[in-house]
Amino acid sequence: MNQRELKRLDGELHAYLEKMLGGLGNKARRASAEHYVLGLLLDGDRKSIQPMASRLVDDDREIEAMRQRLQECIVISQWSNEEVRERLAKTLDRELPGIEAFVIDDTGFPKKGEHSVGVARQYSGTLGRVDNCQVATSLHLAGEQGSGCIGLRLYLSEEWCTDSLRRQKAGVPDSIEFQEKWRIALSLIDNARQAGVRDHVTLADAGYGDCSEFRSGLDERKLPYVVGISGVTVVWPPDSKPDVPKKPKGPGRPVTRYRDDEHPPIAIAELATTLTYRKVSWREGSKGWQSSRFATARIRTAHRHQNGEAPGAEQWLLCQWFYGEETPAKFWLSSLPKDTSVRSLVRLAKLRWRIERDYQELKQEIGLDHFEGRTWRGFHHHATLCSVAHAFLALRRALFPPEPHEMDAADGPPTSSAASPSLDRHLSALSSAP
Repeated sequence: MNQRELKRLDGELHAYLEKMLGGLGNKARRASAEHYVLGLLLDGDRKSIQPMASRLVDDDREIEAMRQRLQECIVISQWSNEEVRERLAKTLDRELPGIEAFVIDDTGFPKKGEHSVGVARQYSGTLGRVDNCQVATSLHLAGEQGSGCIGLRLYLSEEWCTDSLRRQKAGVPDSIEFQEKWRIALSLIDNARQAGVRDHVTLADAGYGDCSEFRSGLDERKLPYVVGISGVTVVWPPDSKPDVPKKPKGPGRPVTRYRDDEHPPIAIAELATTLTYRKVSWREGSKGWQSSRFATARIRTAHRHQNGEAPGAEQWLLCQWFYGEETPAKFWLSSLPKDTSVRSLVRLAKLRWRIERDYQELKQEIGLDHFEGRTWRGFHHHATLCSVAHAFLALRRALFPPEPHEMDAADGPPTSSAASPSLDRHLSALSSAP
């Protein structure tokens, strides 16, 4: 956004920031946080502290004072990310039209060196490879008319969590222990629900859907889900009735494994080729109605059935077979009710792609991946205010819809992050820090 656009929205933006940042403590700190959000919203190639400071003032003599104010707000001040995100989550859940889903995913931030908090050689879905990077798990609220990030936490590997010297230098709180990404995801959902956000169906890709513990965690919370699943996952087919055979008379140990010799467990990818497919349209995008071929079946998971584990609860298997492809390519599991329509399953499965648009906007327009600090506090303060800035745009877009976006038709891997090529703009001069 440029200066003219921000000036036109000045009253609305000020009221929004008052609501989001009202718990930050003293007036100077709140003002610095507001300036930071303004810097994130303004046009500019780079959204790190120094370039933003130069864009927020029109007198070069004030740049250093502004830089110090922004630096103190993000890196030094001990304001609560949790309180700001609680306000943000309740606002989006209440005011963004059509919210119907929690969406879980993670995103990577390429980094050089080894001192930035959480940096390691690890796999990043954003990069599509193992590289030196940070990875953060995020929670979003999503509906057909908009979406926004309401929770984000950096993933720390076991190596990081057990290195007391690195933790101390990066300011990692003592309370932070190693957690798998799926545990972080569940904790983000718990925080949102405790803040007063309504329950919604949970969406995630196979990186989380393949984890049976994650799905069980959603079941324990009574949250229905539609999650991606790998084709190698083994399930009991629709006609199976697995049971433990009665112990035969005579010596020998009793049978403990569930069996159905006529319909044994089968890999999802193999089962998918035997199903009946039909064309389903689910959303109108910039290139017209999106459609593909889908099939469904009611199945039970067969995790560790060789070890005697009982079949999972009956649920939906959704499969997609792209036109022109030799075999089905995408699969989902869903705990939605038995009477859920195929079109509803497809629409919710595809709604997960809203998170790719969020990541694209957060990185390219807001500057989520532009933070140059190394500390835990600085990273999460920056990420929180990026979410605040992005949510303002999401709310504005829902009230005044723009032209269809190219991401509306997304049905593939996420795009890479890149800076937004636009001219710098200036606000009027600001007074020096108290």
